[in-house]
Amino acid sequence: MLASLRRRWERFWMRIAGLSTMGRMATRLAAAFAPPYMARFYLARVTSNPYVDPRAVIHHRSLQLAPHSFIADRVIVYQAAEGGPVSLGESSHVLRDSVLETGQGGCITIGEDTFLHPRCQVMAYKGDVTIGDHVAIAPNCAFYAYNHSTRAGELIKRQPLETHGGIRIGDGAWLGFGVIVLDGVDIGAGAVIGAGSVVVNDIPANSIAVGDPARVVSERGTSPEKD
Repeated sequence: MLASLRRRWERFWMRIAGLSTMGRMATRLAAAFAPPYMARFYLARVTSNPYVDPRAVIHHRSLQLAPHSFIADRVIVYQAAEGGPVSLGESSHVLRDSVLETGQGGCITIGEDTFLHPRCQVMAYKGDVTIGDHVAIAPNCAFYAYNHSTRAGELIKRQPLETHGGIRIGDGAWLGFGVIVLDGVDIGAGAVIGAGSVVVNDIPANSIAVGDPARVVSERGTSPEKD
């Protein structure tokens, strides 16, 4: 009986949930009796509305959320000057303490059924960050679509940002714990990037790459090369 009442409560409030002040309040009420953290995934499936945790910080005028997308507690979505949109695909998940930030014309696009695990940083300044469908991104990964100029005789923090191009992660890729991806990089569909790698060059589809800088050591389905 109590479980049935709870489901009806959640469904009622999730029908109203959204990014408006009333929508955020409705989400808080829907989650009032819900378990914490990933156990709240089901709230994004109660209706077609996305779930944005009441403790997420949303400071972005162009956040676009597909049905069943999920933003966890303590996520920050931030729009700096001239920042482009942030778009989350259907059933995508952004987990605790991750930061999605756009500025100076950069945009972030995250595809369908893609997971960003805790403490990831996606920084789209100057260039775009495009993450495909069914991508698995482990905790502590970072994506920087820009860099600082490094001219001598001037403080770096006062020099303009620059970029070698955006970042693109192909469908079905998997990035291990703590991977860093820098501007101008294209990681192909189905590629695997080993934990702690720093990706500064393109990685072909279905390749396995590790190291700093990351280099291809094998293809999926084959044995790693011997040194």
